[in-house]
This record gives sequence, structure tokens and C-alpha cells, in this order.
Amino acid sequence: MNRLHVLGVAAAVAASGLAALVGCDSRTAAQMDGQAVASTGTKEDVARREPQGPGQGMAALEQAAAAKKYLFAFFWKTEDAQTNAMRTVLTDAIKEVADRADSVEVNVTAASEKAIVEKFGLDRAPMPLILAIAPNGAITGGFPTEVEKQKLVDAFASPCTEQCMKHLQDSRLVFLCVQNGSTKSSEEAMKGVREFKADARFAPATEIVMLDPTDAAEASFLKDLQVDPKTESAVTIFLAPPGVPVAMYEGATNKDTIVAALQKASSSCGPGGCGPAGCPPK
Repeated sequence: MNRLHVLGVAAAVAASGLAALVGCDSRTAAQMDGQAVASTGTKEDVARREPQGPGQGMAALEQAAAAKKYLFAFFWKTEDAQTNAMRTVLTDAIKEVADRADSVEVNVTAASEKAIVEKFGLDRAPMPLILAIAPNGAITGGFPTEVEKQKLVDAFASPCTEQCMKHLQDSRLVFLCVQNGSTKSSEEAMKGVREFKADARFAPATEIVMLDPTDAAEASFLKDLQVDPKTESAVTIFLAPPGVPVAMYEGATNKDTIVAALQKASSSCGPGGCGPAGCPPK
């Protein structure tokens, strides 16, 4: 799966409260303890995985963001073989990326975890579930019920990808402006973008992300966008939630042309809801 596709999938996941990927048993404490110990080890092992204090999920999010690290959040309801399998995969993956990521386990049935469950709309999500969350809060990967270790290791995104994902997941329109001091028509490329952004109809829902095509960290993102890192002219990519490329412009941009492209992209949105491309902000 290429990064552009992941961008759209992750944005859709966040915007829909994980409905794009989805949809506890009532037991006594003694029953739960007995079954958990049988499947995962000692009572002490199980206790270490239970929520320790109020909102450890939200606390872990804040701590990872402050440390500029990713957070792999493991959400679960029931101690069973599937949960334990996902836990094992995550444990193995974290060993490889410990310098770049933290992890946290969240029992979604715990009252103390209500804030993070509501934040990500997990009340009807299939469990277990792992979310890869960038330091800026963007979801760069959602993995329900099962996952391979390599997919977790590959869930990291470039800085510009993270920015685009975050804005799209917040239901913003995004102009990804690929240019630097050497590209031709850089100022002309910004003209239409700035005029669009200045329009009161679009300003609250529009973000601009700058990307230097010579930045090696963005090479894979540019490849997925089909933009030559050696481009001689500025390139502008117009994205709408959940991650749909509305238009791509080489060189100068024009506000009226951009508005027309947005209106065309919005045509799939009717009274009954959005088309498969999603709906840009009105």
C-alpha cells in the first residue's frame, strides 16, 4: 500500500470514527481473572496490563507528543487468543522502533479510558485494534483484529505526510506546495493558493503545507504523488478529505480554477451522503 493511499485511508478512519474499518462479555471479576491468567500468565502479568490510574491512554498520547515520538495504542476488550496475538506482534515491533515510538494498552471498557475512546470513536470498533499515531496527532495507520509486524514498523510517515494527514483528518482542505528557492514559478504558484485561502468561504477549512522537493525524507511521499523530486517548476497538489487529490498544478495557480476543481469534486456529495471520494468542506 503506497503512502498516498494510506493517507486517504487513515484520514477516512479518523473522520468516520473508525466506521470505515468497523462496527465484553459481562463476567464476574473471578471469571475474568481466571480466564486471563489461563491465557496470558500470572495475575500480576494481567494486572500490569490493566489501566493504572485515570486515563493512561490520553496521558500516553501527551507524553509521546511531548517527546516527538509515535504512539502505538493497543485497544482491547476481552482477554482471548486474538488479543494476545496482537499484543505479541506489537511487543515485537516496538523492540525495533523503541527509539521512535512508545506504546500503550487501553482496555476500552475501563471508565478511566472514556476520553481516548471517544476521541477516536472506538465505541463500535472491532477489537483488538492498534492505531499508529504521529506526534502531531495524525493517525498514520489503523490495524483491526490482526496485523503483521512489518506493517507496524512501516507505519511511520514523513513530516509533510503527517501534516497532510492531520489536516485532512481534521476535515481541512490541503494545498501541498512542492517548491524551493530553485523551482521556477514558485511565487506564481502561490498566488492562486493564497487568494483561495484568503476567501472567507474557504479560509477556516484550508491549510497550506510546504514541501521542499530536495528533502530526502519526503522522497517516498513525492513518489506516491508522482512528483519528480528534480522538478524544475513548482508543483501544487490540492487535497480534500479523506485524502483525495482534487487537482495538481505545475507552475502558476488561479483561484477560479481551484474553486471550479473543488466544486467538481464536491459533485459526488448529495443529500444521501458522500460518494466514494468523500466530501470536501463546504
